[in-house]
This record gives sequence, C-alpha cells and structure tokens, in this order.
Amino acid sequence: MPKWLKISLKVVGVVILLFVLLIVGATMYISFNKAKVLKMVNEQLDKSVDGTLVIGDMKPNFFKGLPHVSLTLQNVLVRDKQFERHKHTLLNAKSFNISLNTLALFKGTIDINHIAINNADIDLYTDSTGYSNTAVFKKDNKKVKDNPSESSSPTQLQNFSFNDVTFTVDNQKDYKLFKFAINDLKGNMVYPDSGWHANFHLDVMAKSMAFNTLKGSFIKNKRLTGNFSTGYNEDKGDITVKVTPLNIGDNPFDINAAFHTKTPNTDFSINLVADKILWKSASNLVAANIQKSLNMFSLDKPIDVTAAINGSFGGGGDPLLYITAKVKDNKLSTPGAVIENCSFNGVFTNRYAKNKELSDANSVIKLTNFKGTYNHLPFTIDTGSVVNLDKPIATGNFRSSFPAADLNWFLEDDVAKFSGGTADINLRYRADVVDYEINKPFINGSINLKNTDLYYLPRGLKLKNTSFSLNFVKDDLILKNIRLQSGRSVVTMEGRVNNFMNVYYDAPEKILLTWQIHSPALYLNEFMGFLAERKGAPAAKKRGNSGSFVNQFGTVLERGRAEMHMQVNKVYYKNFLATDAHADLLTTENGVIIQNVGVKHAGGSLKMNGKVMQGDKLNRFALNTIVSHVNMPEFFRAFNNFGLKDFTAENLKGFLSAKTNITGSITDAGNMVPNSIKGNLDLSMRDAALLNFQPLQGVGKFVFPFRDLKNIQIPVLDAHFIVNGDMITIKPMEISSSVLNVDVEGVYGLNRGTNIALDVPLRNPKDDFKITDPEERKKKRFKGIVVHVRAHEEDGKMKIGWNKNHKDTSK
Repeated sequence: MPKWLKISLKVVGVVILLFVLLIVGATMYISFNKAKVLKMVNEQLDKSVDGTLVIGDMKPNFFKGLPHVSLTLQNVLVRDKQFERHKHTLLNAKSFNISLNTLALFKGTIDINHIAINNADIDLYTDSTGYSNTAVFKKDNKKVKDNPSESSSPTQLQNFSFNDVTFTVDNQKDYKLFKFAINDLKGNMVYPDSGWHANFHLDVMAKSMAFNTLKGSFIKNKRLTGNFSTGYNEDKGDITVKVTPLNIGDNPFDINAAFHTKTPNTDFSINLVADKILWKSASNLVAANIQKSLNMFSLDKPIDVTAAINGSFGGGGDPLLYITAKVKDNKLSTPGAVIENCSFNGVFTNRYAKNKELSDANSVIKLTNFKGTYNHLPFTIDTGSVVNLDKPIATGNFRSSFPAADLNWFLEDDVAKFSGGTADINLRYRADVVDYEINKPFINGSINLKNTDLYYLPRGLKLKNTSFSLNFVKDDLILKNIRLQSGRSVVTMEGRVNNFMNVYYDAPEKILLTWQIHSPALYLNEFMGFLAERKGAPAAKKRGNSGSFVNQFGTVLERGRAEMHMQVNKVYYKNFLATDAHADLLTTENGVIIQNVGVKHAGGSLKMNGKVMQGDKLNRFALNTIVSHVNMPEFFRAFNNFGLKDFTAENLKGFLSAKTNITGSITDAGNMVPNSIKGNLDLSMRDAALLNFQPLQGVGKFVFPFRDLKNIQIPVLDAHFIVNGDMITIKPMEISSSVLNVDVEGVYGLNRGTNIALDVPLRNPKDDFKITDPEERKKKRFKGIVVHVRAHEEDGKMKIGWNKNHKDTSK
C-alpha cells in the first residue's frame, strides 16, 4: 500500500473517530445537562413568543440528524395570552423534533437548523373583532449579519418536515376558513441576502379552502400532492410559489402563485393551468355557489382550462376569478338542450361590472367562436354570454344555415315535416337559462326559409315550394315574403304579431296574428284539413313554461288567433267558382269567425257573415248570407243543391236573390251533413222557370191531366222558408206562372213527413202577363174554379188528394 494512502486512511479514521466522539459527547452532554439544555431551547424559542410556550419533555436522538444533534420535544404547546377567552391553541404537538448545531451547543448557544413536527394541530384563529392568536409571536428581530451565530439572532431553519399535522386558519371576522390535513411535508431552505428560498414536497388533504364561509369551500376534501419551489423577497414582502404539477385529486395543474405580505390583508394571486380536465372535475374544485351554476352544464370530453384567482386573506368578499376554457368537438349538455360537435372559447369571471362587488350576481360566462349542432341543426354564436349566475340570462348572436329538412329533427315529427329548400337563421337573443323555455325572451333578427315543401302534420296540410321570412323586431313578430302553394292554390302573405314575445308562453291564446293575404286562385278543398280537429292537440290549459319549445310552438299555432284580410281573384270549391273575393276572417282556438265576405258568383254576388266552430268530426256553422241576382242553376249546382234531393239545379232557371240565417254542420272533408241545416230562408226569383218539378207534376196529373207542367215560367216569385233539418216549412207562397197559378203552404219533408196544401185555379193564366195593371191581374188570378189539393206522405208514399180541411178565405 502506498505511503500516502496509509496516511490518508489514518487521517480519515481519526476524523471519523473524533466526529463520533463529538456526537457521543454532545449526546452525553445533553443527557447530563438536560435541564440546562431544555432551558436554553426554551429561551431560544421564547425569543419569538409572547404568551405561553410549554415543552413537556426532551430526549436526545443519537446519530439522528447527523452531523447535528437531534432532540425530540414532546407535548409542545404554544398559546397566546387570550387563550382562556377563545380556547384556540396555536400549536399542540405531540412530537416536535429539532436539530441543533453541535459546535454552537458546546459554546453554550442553541442554533436550530431543522424542525420536524409530528402528530400536531396548528390553529391560527382570528375572532370577530379582528384579534388573532398569532399575537403570540413577537416581531422578528433584524438578522445581525456580522455575527449570525450570536444568540440574539433569529433561528434559521435549513430543513423542516410535517407529518400528521392539521393546519387551520379560521378567520371569524372575514368569514374565511382554511383547513388542511398534512400527511407529509418535507423541504429545505436557504437564506440568500434577499430573504429565503425553499423546496419541499407536499401531500395534504384540503378539508376547507373557503374564502367566504357563507358561500362554501374551494377544492373541498381533495388531496393535493406536488413538489413546490417557493421564495421570499424580504424587501418587497412577496412570497412566490411554483409547482409543476400540483395534483388536485386526480387532476394535474401547473401553478404559479404570489402572496404579498406587506399589504394590509396579505393579497395573493394564483394562476392554474390544466391541459385536460373534465368539466365535472373542474366544477368540483370551486365553491358550492359557483359549482351549482356550473353544474347546470356539462361536457363529455376533457377541456383545457386556465384560472387566475386574486384576493386577500382579509375582508369577507370573494376572490376575483378569471377562468378560461378551450372546448373542441365536444358534447355540451344544458338545461333543455344537448349541443353536439361543440367547440368554443369560454371565459368565466365574477366581475362583470367593475363598479360592483364580486359575486354570483356579478358573474358572467363569455363564449366566442361557438360552433355546434342542435338536433342536427348546425349553428354558430360569434359572441355569447351568460350573465348573473343567481338568475342566469343568456345573450348572443345566433346564426345558422342548413337544409330545411334538418328541421325535422328539431320539430320531432310533432308539428311539421320539411323537404327540400334551405333555412337561414340570424338572431340576437336574450333568454332565461334556468327557466329554459325562454321566459319572456328578447329576440331580434330573422328566420328565413326558401323553396321548401312543408307538411303541416296537425292539419294534414301539404304545401310545396314554400318560402317565408320571420322577423323579430323588439317585442313584435313580422312575417314577410311568404309564399304558400297547396296543389293549384298559390298564396302570398304578409303578417304581424304585436307583443309576441311577452305572451308566447304565458298566454298563447292572446296572440293575434294579423294577415294580409293575396291569391290569384284559391282551391278551398285543398285546405279542408283546417276543418278537422288538430291531431294530438295539446290540452286547452295554461302551459306556462312546462313543455318543450316544440310543444309550445304547436300550442301557439293552435291556440293563437289569426285575423286574416283576404283578396282572392278566383275561389274554387268543388263546383263553386267565385271571382273578386274578399273576406275578413278571425280564427279562434276552436273555430273561425267570418266577416265581410263578398264574392261575385253566377252573374251575381254573395255576401256572408258568420262562424264555423270545430267539433269532434263534425263542424258547426252559423251563417248570415245575402245572395244578389245569381243564376239559379249555377248557384244550386255550386252548393250541391244545399243537400236537397227533389229540388235541384236541374229544376230551376232564372235569377235568385236570397237572405239566409241558418246553422248547420259540415264534415272534415267539407261536405254538408244531411238534414243538419236549420234557419230561415227568404227567396226572391226573377225571370224564373220551374223545370220538371215532380211534386207539381204529380198535382198536374191529378188536376190538369192534359197540361204540360214541365216548364213553368215564373216572372216573379217571393217566398219564405223555415228549414229544420229534413223538414222545410213553406210559408204561404203565391206562385204565378205561365202554366198555372198556385198558392202553396205546408211542410216539405226531404225524407218523410210531407204535408203541403195547394190551391190551384183551373183557369189558364197563360195570357195574364198581358195585363199591365197589377191590381187587376191580382183580382183575376183566382177567377173561376179553384181546386184545393193536399199532397202528403202516407205509408212512405206520396199521395195527392182533395184538401178536405181547406177553409175558403176568399169571401
């Protein structure tokens, strides 16, 4: 072995021996001078304590903490002078390990460079008056740089550790409560001229992190683990913290924080970054009041989140929050809606208005570059926001362009089906989020459909090549550029609903849609679906905001009223043709009120007022009509002979004027219900003829077997009838014709019950029209023999006989 190596080994051995002897000596010194050393430790610690410091016992730990001497202090208590009043012990440690500088110990001084606290409670308490038990600590003496080992110098820790320690900051005055169960905290410190720097590992359970106990705790019952790098700048009074990452629960965060100790309430700022975190996991980290609002929404996939938290440990207000999120190709669930393929940039802050306090009511969620799909409808929101999380209100600009057929997903096959064409939506909206059925929303903008085919399901109405524009202006709805085509009918319309947004949900029956309608040709049979009862119609009760938007839209269409002012060039209905038609119609929840109807028909004109009331399969109507100088065959043929079988258009010739006041029923297909008509009918015929009218022909065979009654010319005829189902009461009626004169009175039964009295002069009135004096013609009318005949039904057959009950009133 080389000589130099032998010498080196001997030196090392001597050093080790001396070191062991030094440690053994220090340990023996402490053991034999326990009271003295305990007093020295107490005195050193007591330099920073203004209150009670109690150390129950002290034991040296041989070789632990080498090269320093390690002591275990047991049952350590630190209490301020006001303990008996508030009962909060600042420190209660079952085991308090310290490491002492060995050389300083032999000089008679205590230099503590390591502290390990185990099984302890640390409770920093502030009462409602602002008094804190941290008053137990005296203000730090300024470090004497020239002689750092001097006993008057404050202790400088180099290493520290905490195990099984509960750390609490309870501020009753400012409603703050921070409580952590420290499982493990280990670190070391260095002391540059500017202050100190520490690196440590932390493993704690956050029991409470309430900046405002009235509103709940952040990261409550979450485990926090991470490696921290911290520093303190003595001149600025700033503590900086950096950890990459800090695991909060199962989520890693990059954190940078700063605590400004020289501000009155120790202001702080914390910045967090999480690249991938689930929405629910993020909401579980905030206070209950914020969590409640955030949990109204959810996202299926992880999102990128950053958070800036600024506040102070004094004052009772919330910290300032500024949270950002980046969402891409996600699924967003909101109250009442699910948004697919969702992407946006989001910002949350609880300072929407700078001049108001930080609170839920002053909070806002801002969304930019929002894209998504709702029920297969793609849309964008360039800028949107949800303001006031106490009563959330959503605002934004909603835009969407898509094939009109995509509306079928949205309408859920409940209101209408679309095929072909395009839809374009551009809306500025303001809507209630919690009452997500849009409680009195504010909407401005337009909805446009072009060149689409529409099947309106509740009425079985099919429209093709349809276009319309809905414009929301303040509270009103304006409908423009509407083109509807059903079969051969083409209709153009303009409409308006005043105060639409205020009554849409709460009172749909108060909605009044005013229409101006024009059509070159209208085929009424193509719109007979509106006579039928709505398929699956909602119950006629106040729905409020209880149903979906689609159901409510259907309710509005059915229960809302429409006031229609129509101008139609030609109107067709089966055999009926009218020109220059105009009408004012008012639809109600269960019918139509008809006003000021006027048409030209059969060479004359018709005017009508009345109503049609919908029922179960049958629809009741009540009409007042005025018919002026219409061609009778055309008129009767157009109205299907008004349900009459024996008196039809084929029996008539000439011109008719009439007044009616009738009620009746009509089927969903638009056919008159047989025997349903009741009311009064006043007729006035001019230049008329009665052709092949069987009842008179029967009388003619009995009374005038040699006269031809197939063509009876009637220059003037005025008559009054009372219709009651299948029974028509004929008021006394004088028929003066070219073939015979007849006075008729009685009841004509369409099916049975006919009983008609006829007074027929036997003279031939063929030349009576030559008499110009009306009085003379009237006197001559019943000259000669008069036959009194009765036509009545007997055993289901029509019988003609003498009227034995006739009373002669001519005398």
